[in-house]
Amino acid sequence: MTTALIIIGVIVGIIVVILIIASMQKDEITITREITIKRRVSDVYNYAKLLKNGDKYNKWVMADPNMKKNFRGVDGTVGFVYAWDSQNKQAGKGEEEITKLVENSFIEHEIRFEKPMQSVAKVIMDIKRQDENTTVFTWSFTNKLNLMMKVMHLFFNFEKLLGADMQHSLLNLKNNIEHNG
Repeated sequence: MTTALIIIGVIVGIIVVILIIASMQKDEITITREITIKRRVSDVYNYAKLLKNGDKYNKWVMADPNMKKNFRGVDGTVGFVYAWDSQNKQAGKGEEEITKLVENSFIEHEIRFEKPMQSVAKVIMDIKRQDENTTVFTWSFTNKLNLMMKVMHLFFNFEKLLGADMQHSLLNLKNNIEHNG
């Protein structure tokens, strides 16, 4: 009986230590990736501002070709909402809204995740002219971390995992814009 109590005590102690360490972690994470696209700024901006184009380059959206989608508003304008629901845990369920647009320069979205875990994130796409036919596209993703996400962050490197997916998506974006215009 005392051995079982010791084991239970050790397990509870480990859980408490993990929760304490997790609670002291930063409250949000920002992941940023960048790519150079051989197209004019206006071409890149006009393609990227359309949330529906994410179907052709966003790795998370492409994870489930059978996901249910719902749209509200006019794509490419502030207030447009792209909602999705997928059985694939990588895609999950949620909605993304265009919250700010600055012509040929800046796109901001808010993503409201429902599944697999509830959270709210901000996406910023910064579009800069390098020269007449070359654009630097920077994609930033900022997400607030609740306690459960902080615990997960102790064991999984979100920067590496999500950053790799973002980079993959950026390569798709580059290919689509450069080859399909």
